[in-house]
Amino acid sequence: MRHQLPDTKTMYRALVQRDGAYEGIFVAGVKSTGIFCRPTCTARKPKAENVEFFPTAQEALQRGYRPCRLCQPLVFKGTAARWLKPLLDEAASNPGIRLTDHDLRQRGVDPNRVRRWFKKNHGMTFQCYLRTLRIGQAFGQIKYGDKVTAAAFDNGYESLSGFGASFKKTTGFAPASSPDRRLIIITRLLTPLGPMLAGAIDEGICLFDFIDRRMMETQMKRLQQLLHAELIPGVHPLFEQLDQEIKAYFAGSCQTFTVPLLVPGTPFQQKVWKALQQIPYGETRSYEEQAAAIGQPKAIRAVAHANGLNRIAIIIPCHRVIGKDGKLVGYGGGLQRKKFLLELERTKR
Repeated sequence: MRHQLPDTKTMYRALVQRDGAYEGIFVAGVKSTGIFCRPTCTARKPKAENVEFFPTAQEALQRGYRPCRLCQPLVFKGTAARWLKPLLDEAASNPGIRLTDHDLRQRGVDPNRVRRWFKKNHGMTFQCYLRTLRIGQAFGQIKYGDKVTAAAFDNGYESLSGFGASFKKTTGFAPASSPDRRLIIITRLLTPLGPMLAGAIDEGICLFDFIDRRMMETQMKRLQQLLHAELIPGVHPLFEQLDQEIKAYFAGSCQTFTVPLLVPGTPFQQKVWKALQQIPYGETRSYEEQAAAIGQPKAIRAVAHANGLNRIAIIIPCHRVIGKDGKLVGYGGGLQRKKFLLELERTKR
Protein backbone atom coordinates (compact mmCIF):
# COMPACT_ATOMS: atom_id res chain seq x y z
CA MET A 1 0.00 0.00 0.00
CA ARG A 2 1.33 3.43 -0.95
CA HIS A 3 0.32 6.06 1.59
CA GLN A 4 0.58 9.84 1.60
CA LEU A 5 3.70 11.15 3.30
CA PRO A 6 3.75 13.86 6.01
CA ASP A 7 5.37 17.15 5.02
CA THR A 8 9.15 17.21 4.61
CA LYS A 9 9.84 19.36 7.70
CA THR A 10 7.86 16.97 9.89
CA MET A 11 9.70 13.94 8.52
CA TYR A 12 13.12 15.53 8.89
CA ARG A 13 12.33 16.49 12.49
CA ALA A 14 11.20 12.90 13.16
CA LEU A 15 14.44 11.61 11.62
CA VAL A 16 16.59 13.89 13.77
CA GLN A 17 14.64 13.00 16.91
CA ARG A 18 14.59 9.27 16.02
CA ASP A 19 10.83 9.27 16.57
CA GLY A 20 9.52 5.70 16.71
CA ALA A 21 5.97 6.87 15.97
CA TYR A 22 7.04 7.31 12.33
CA GLU A 23 8.28 3.73 11.99
CA GLY A 24 6.70 2.34 8.82
CA ILE A 25 5.55 5.79 7.70
CA PHE A 26 8.67 6.72 5.71
CA VAL A 27 12.27 5.84 4.96
CA ALA A 28 14.93 8.48 4.40
CA GLY A 29 17.37 8.39 1.48
CA VAL A 30 20.68 10.17 2.09
CA LYS A 31 21.93 11.60 -1.19
CA SER A 32 25.55 12.01 -0.06
CA THR A 33 25.96 8.33 0.88
CA GLY A 34 23.42 6.58 -1.35
CA ILE A 35 21.86 4.67 1.55
CA PHE A 36 18.38 4.80 3.06
CA CYS A 37 17.36 4.46 6.71
CA ARG A 38 14.36 3.95 8.94
CA PRO A 39 13.24 6.99 11.03
CA THR A 40 14.89 5.65 14.20
CA CYS A 41 18.34 5.01 12.75
CA THR A 42 21.10 5.92 15.21
CA ALA A 43 23.57 6.96 12.52
CA ARG A 44 24.75 10.57 12.37
CA LYS A 45 21.98 12.70 10.91
CA PRO A 46 22.55 14.32 7.49
CA LYS A 47 21.72 17.89 6.55
CA ALA A 48 18.13 18.46 5.46
CA GLU A 49 19.11 19.28 1.89
CA ASN A 50 20.81 15.89 1.55
CA VAL A 51 17.70 13.87 2.41
CA GLU A 52 14.72 12.74 0.38
CA PHE A 53 11.85 10.67 1.74
CA PHE A 54 9.94 7.67 0.44
CA PRO A 55 6.79 5.92 1.71
CA THR A 56 8.31 2.45 1.26
CA ALA A 57 11.70 0.77 1.15
CA GLN A 58 10.83 -0.57 -2.30
CA GLU A 59 10.63 2.94 -3.74
CA ALA A 60 13.96 3.88 -2.15
CA LEU A 61 15.54 0.80 -3.74
CA GLN A 62 14.03 1.70 -7.11
CA ARG A 63 15.67 5.12 -6.87
CA GLY A 64 19.06 3.47 -6.43
CA TYR A 65 19.52 3.71 -2.65
CA ARG A 66 21.09 0.88 -0.64
CA PRO A 67 19.67 -0.24 2.74
CA CYS A 68 21.55 0.96 5.81
CA ARG A 69 23.49 -1.84 7.51
CA LEU A 70 23.01 -0.24 10.92
CA CYS A 71 19.20 0.11 11.08
CA GLN A 72 18.31 -2.57 8.45
CA PRO A 73 15.22 -0.86 6.96
CA LEU A 74 14.21 -3.96 4.97
CA VAL A 75 13.09 -5.83 8.10
CA PHE A 76 10.63 -4.99 10.87
CA LYS A 77 12.18 -3.01 13.67
CA GLY A 78 13.12 -5.38 16.48
CA THR A 79 13.34 -8.46 14.26
CA ALA A 80 15.80 -10.96 15.67
CA ALA A 81 18.90 -11.42 13.54
CA ARG A 82 19.26 -14.70 11.64
CA TRP A 83 22.07 -15.81 13.95
CA LEU A 84 19.78 -15.47 17.01
CA LYS A 85 16.60 -17.11 15.72
CA PRO A 86 17.63 -20.74 16.41
CA LEU A 87 18.39 -19.78 20.00
CA LEU A 88 15.02 -18.06 20.45
CA ASP A 89 13.20 -21.02 18.91
CA GLU A 90 14.99 -23.39 21.27
CA ALA A 91 14.06 -21.29 24.31
CA ALA A 92 10.42 -21.00 23.18
CA SER A 93 10.06 -24.76 22.64
CA ASN A 94 11.70 -25.62 25.96
CA PRO A 95 10.99 -22.93 28.60
CA GLY A 96 12.82 -24.94 31.26
CA ILE A 97 16.13 -24.90 29.40
CA ARG A 98 19.32 -23.63 31.02
CA LEU A 99 22.09 -22.35 28.76
CA THR A 100 25.46 -21.19 30.07
CA ASP A 101 27.94 -19.05 28.15
CA HIS A 102 29.77 -22.29 27.35
CA ASP A 103 26.53 -23.74 25.90
CA LEU A 104 26.10 -20.66 23.72
CA ARG A 105 29.64 -20.96 22.39
CA GLN A 106 29.00 -24.62 21.62
CA ARG A 107 26.10 -23.41 19.45
CA GLY A 108 28.40 -21.01 17.65
CA VAL A 109 26.96 -17.89 19.32
CA ASP A 110 28.93 -15.18 21.14
CA PRO A 111 27.46 -14.78 24.69
CA ASN A 112 28.30 -11.07 24.75
CA ARG A 113 26.48 -10.52 21.47
CA VAL A 114 23.41 -12.33 22.84
CA ARG A 115 23.56 -10.31 26.06
CA ARG A 116 23.72 -6.99 24.20
CA TRP A 117 20.75 -7.92 21.98
CA PHE A 118 18.56 -8.90 24.93
CA LYS A 119 19.47 -5.81 26.93
CA LYS A 120 18.61 -3.59 23.95
CA ASN A 121 15.37 -5.34 22.95
CA HIS A 122 14.05 -6.74 26.24
CA GLY A 123 15.80 -4.73 28.96
CA MET A 124 17.25 -7.89 30.53
CA THR A 125 20.05 -10.36 30.01
CA PHE A 126 19.50 -13.64 28.18
CA GLN A 127 19.99 -15.58 31.43
CA CYS A 128 17.33 -13.45 33.10
CA TYR A 129 15.01 -14.11 30.15
CA LEU A 130 15.47 -17.87 30.48
CA ARG A 131 14.93 -17.69 34.24
CA THR A 132 11.69 -15.77 33.69
CA LEU A 133 10.46 -18.42 31.26
CA ARG A 134 11.18 -21.12 33.84
CA ILE A 135 9.35 -19.21 36.55
CA GLY A 136 6.36 -18.62 34.28
CA GLN A 137 6.14 -22.33 33.54
CA ALA A 138 6.46 -23.22 37.24
CA PHE A 139 3.72 -20.74 38.12
CA GLY A 140 1.33 -22.49 35.74
CA GLN A 141 2.16 -25.88 37.19
CA ILE A 142 1.56 -24.77 40.78
CA LYS A 143 -1.57 -22.78 39.97
CA TYR A 144 -3.20 -25.80 38.41
CA GLY A 145 -2.38 -28.38 41.05
CA ASP A 146 1.28 -29.36 41.09
CA LYS A 147 3.26 -29.26 44.32
CA VAL A 148 5.86 -26.54 44.75
CA THR A 149 8.58 -29.17 45.09
CA ALA A 150 7.64 -30.84 41.80
CA ALA A 151 7.51 -27.51 39.94
CA ALA A 152 10.91 -26.52 41.29
CA PHE A 153 12.70 -29.71 40.26
CA ASP A 154 10.83 -29.99 36.94
CA ASN A 155 12.23 -26.57 36.00
CA GLY A 156 15.82 -27.36 36.83
CA TYR A 157 16.15 -25.93 40.33
CA GLU A 158 18.34 -27.96 42.70
CA SER A 159 16.96 -26.51 45.94
CA LEU A 160 13.60 -25.25 47.15
CA SER A 161 15.20 -22.21 48.77
CA GLY A 162 16.84 -21.18 45.49
CA PHE A 163 13.59 -21.73 43.61
CA GLY A 164 11.58 -19.76 46.19
CA ALA A 165 13.97 -16.80 46.11
CA SER A 166 14.06 -16.70 42.30
CA PHE A 167 10.29 -17.10 42.05
CA LYS A 168 9.57 -14.27 44.49
CA LYS A 169 12.12 -11.97 42.88
CA THR A 170 10.46 -12.46 39.48
CA THR A 171 6.78 -12.44 40.43
CA GLY A 172 6.68 -10.51 43.71
CA PHE A 173 5.03 -13.35 45.65
CA ALA A 174 5.94 -16.76 47.08
CA PRO A 175 5.36 -19.97 45.05
CA ALA A 176 2.74 -21.22 47.53
CA SER A 177 0.58 -18.16 46.74
CA SER A 178 0.30 -19.10 43.04
CA PRO A 179 -3.20 -20.64 43.17
CA ASP A 180 -4.59 -17.28 44.30
CA ARG A 181 -2.51 -15.04 42.04
CA ARG A 182 -2.35 -14.17 38.34
CA LEU A 183 0.44 -13.46 35.91
CA ILE A 184 0.17 -11.35 32.78
CA ILE A 185 2.55 -12.86 30.23
CA ILE A 186 4.00 -10.19 27.95
CA THR A 187 5.88 -10.32 24.67
CA ARG A 188 6.78 -8.11 21.71
CA LEU A 189 5.08 -8.55 18.34
CA LEU A 190 6.54 -6.91 15.26
CA THR A 191 4.38 -4.90 12.84
CA PRO A 192 5.05 -2.60 9.87
CA LEU A 193 4.42 0.35 12.23
CA GLY A 194 6.95 -0.77 14.82
CA PRO A 195 7.02 -3.26 17.70
CA MET A 196 3.95 -3.64 19.89
CA LEU A 197 3.68 -5.03 23.41
CA ALA A 198 1.17 -7.82 23.92
CA GLY A 199 -0.09 -9.13 27.25
CA ALA A 200 -2.15 -12.26 27.87
CA ILE A 201 -3.73 -14.21 30.67
CA ASP A 202 -5.83 -17.36 30.38
CA GLU A 203 -9.03 -15.45 29.59
CA GLY A 204 -7.62 -13.49 26.67
CA ILE A 205 -5.37 -10.72 25.36
CA CYS A 206 -5.45 -7.86 27.86
CA LEU A 207 -2.79 -5.57 26.37
CA PHE A 208 -1.75 -4.74 22.83
CA ASP A 209 -0.25 -1.36 22.08
CA PHE A 210 2.75 0.37 20.55
CA ILE A 211 5.81 0.00 22.75
CA ASP A 212 6.79 3.65 22.34
CA ARG A 213 3.39 4.97 23.41
CA ARG A 214 3.89 7.61 26.11
CA MET A 215 1.22 6.13 28.36
CA MET A 216 2.55 2.57 28.12
CA GLU A 217 4.05 2.45 31.61
CA THR A 218 0.90 3.95 33.12
CA GLN A 219 -1.30 1.50 31.21
CA MET A 220 0.75 -1.46 32.42
CA LYS A 221 0.54 -0.37 36.05
CA ARG A 222 -3.21 0.23 35.75
CA LEU A 223 -3.70 -3.20 34.20
CA GLN A 224 -1.76 -4.84 37.02
CA GLN A 225 -4.00 -3.13 39.55
CA LEU A 226 -7.22 -4.04 37.75
CA LEU A 227 -6.30 -7.70 37.38
CA HIS A 228 -4.32 -7.98 40.64
CA ALA A 229 -1.54 -9.52 38.59
CA GLU A 230 2.18 -9.28 37.95
CA LEU A 231 3.84 -8.86 34.55
CA ILE A 232 6.54 -11.23 33.32
CA PRO A 233 7.97 -11.90 29.84
CA GLY A 234 7.18 -15.28 28.37
CA VAL A 235 5.21 -17.32 25.89
CA HIS A 236 1.44 -17.82 25.75
CA PRO A 237 -0.73 -19.84 23.33
CA LEU A 238 -2.77 -16.74 22.41
CA PHE A 239 0.27 -14.89 21.09
CA GLU A 240 0.49 -17.08 17.99
CA GLN A 241 -3.16 -16.41 17.09
CA LEU A 242 -2.74 -12.69 17.75
CA ASP A 243 0.39 -12.51 15.60
CA GLN A 244 -1.28 -14.34 12.71
CA GLU A 245 -4.35 -12.11 12.78
CA ILE A 246 -2.32 -8.90 13.00
CA LYS A 247 -0.14 -9.96 10.07
CA ALA A 248 -3.29 -10.73 8.08
CA TYR A 249 -4.74 -7.33 9.03
CA PHE A 250 -1.72 -5.45 7.69
CA ALA A 251 -1.82 -7.62 4.56
CA GLY A 252 -5.44 -6.55 4.05
CA SER A 253 -6.91 -10.04 4.45
CA CYS A 254 -8.32 -9.74 7.98
CA GLN A 255 -11.16 -7.36 8.80
CA THR A 256 -12.53 -9.15 11.87
CA PHE A 257 -10.45 -10.41 14.79
CA THR A 258 -11.34 -13.59 16.67
CA VAL A 259 -8.60 -13.67 19.30
CA PRO A 260 -10.29 -13.54 22.75
CA LEU A 261 -9.90 -10.30 24.72
CA LEU A 262 -10.08 -9.36 28.38
CA VAL A 263 -10.60 -5.62 28.88
CA PRO A 264 -11.20 -4.73 32.54
CA GLY A 265 -12.62 -1.27 33.16
CA THR A 266 -15.58 0.67 34.45
CA PRO A 267 -19.06 -0.06 33.02
CA PHE A 268 -18.85 3.19 31.04
CA GLN A 269 -15.45 2.30 29.60
CA GLN A 270 -16.69 -1.17 28.71
CA LYS A 271 -19.63 0.38 26.86
CA VAL A 272 -17.34 2.74 24.92
CA TRP A 273 -14.89 -0.01 23.96
CA LYS A 274 -17.73 -2.28 22.84
CA ALA A 275 -19.06 0.53 20.64
CA LEU A 276 -15.62 0.95 19.09
CA GLN A 277 -15.68 -2.66 17.98
CA GLN A 278 -18.98 -2.02 16.20
CA ILE A 279 -17.51 0.61 13.85
CA PRO A 280 -17.27 -1.16 10.48
CA TYR A 281 -13.86 -1.79 8.95
CA GLY A 282 -12.87 1.09 6.70
CA GLU A 283 -15.35 3.56 8.23
CA THR A 284 -15.03 6.30 10.82
CA ARG A 285 -17.16 8.04 13.43
CA SER A 286 -16.82 11.32 15.26
CA TYR A 287 -16.68 11.48 19.04
CA GLU A 288 -20.16 12.95 18.94
CA GLU A 289 -21.41 9.97 16.96
CA GLN A 290 -19.72 7.61 19.38
CA ALA A 291 -21.39 9.29 22.33
CA ALA A 292 -24.76 8.98 20.59
CA ALA A 293 -24.06 5.33 19.76
CA ILE A 294 -23.81 4.46 23.46
CA GLY A 295 -26.97 6.44 24.27
CA GLN A 296 -25.16 9.30 26.02
CA PRO A 297 -24.93 12.11 23.44
CA LYS A 298 -23.63 14.67 25.94
CA ALA A 299 -20.76 12.50 27.15
CA ILE A 300 -18.41 13.49 24.32
CA ARG A 301 -15.40 14.29 26.50
CA ALA A 302 -15.91 11.17 28.60
CA VAL A 303 -16.03 9.07 25.43
CA ALA A 304 -12.80 10.65 24.20
CA HIS A 305 -11.16 9.95 27.57
CA ALA A 306 -12.29 6.31 27.51
CA ASN A 307 -10.93 5.97 23.97
CA GLY A 308 -7.57 7.19 25.24
CA LEU A 309 -7.55 4.50 27.93
CA ASN A 310 -8.06 1.70 25.42
CA ARG A 311 -5.28 -0.86 25.96
CA ILE A 312 -6.01 -2.96 22.84
CA ALA A 313 -4.92 -1.00 19.77
CA ILE A 314 -6.17 -1.92 16.28
CA ILE A 315 -8.39 -4.78 17.50
CA ILE A 316 -10.49 -2.35 19.54
CA PRO A 317 -10.27 0.26 16.78
CA CYS A 318 -10.07 3.63 18.50
CA HIS A 319 -8.19 4.79 15.38
CA ARG A 320 -11.58 4.90 13.60
CA VAL A 321 -12.79 7.81 15.71
CA ILE A 322 -12.01 11.24 14.29
CA GLY A 323 -12.88 14.88 14.95
CA LYS A 324 -16.26 16.33 14.00
CA ASP A 325 -14.61 18.29 11.20
CA GLY A 326 -12.99 15.15 9.81
CA LYS A 327 -9.52 15.90 11.19
CA LEU A 328 -7.40 13.23 12.83
CA VAL A 329 -7.12 13.83 16.56
CA GLY A 330 -6.32 11.94 19.74
CA TYR A 331 -4.42 8.72 19.05
CA GLY A 332 -1.97 7.34 21.62
CA GLY A 333 0.16 5.66 18.97
CA GLY A 334 0.63 8.90 17.06
CA LEU A 335 -1.46 10.58 14.37
CA GLN A 336 0.73 9.30 11.54
CA ARG A 337 0.00 5.73 12.59
CA LYS A 338 -3.70 6.55 12.83
CA LYS A 339 -3.59 7.96 9.31
CA PHE A 340 -1.77 4.86 8.05
CA LEU A 341 -4.34 2.50 9.57
CA LEU A 342 -7.29 4.42 8.14
CA GLU A 343 -5.72 4.55 4.68
CA LEU A 344 -4.98 0.81 4.88
CA GLU A 345 -8.60 0.02 5.69
CA ARG A 346 -10.00 2.33 3.03
CA THR A 347 -7.87 0.73 0.31
CA LYS A 348 -8.51 -2.87 1.40
CA ARG A 349 -12.24 -2.92 2.13
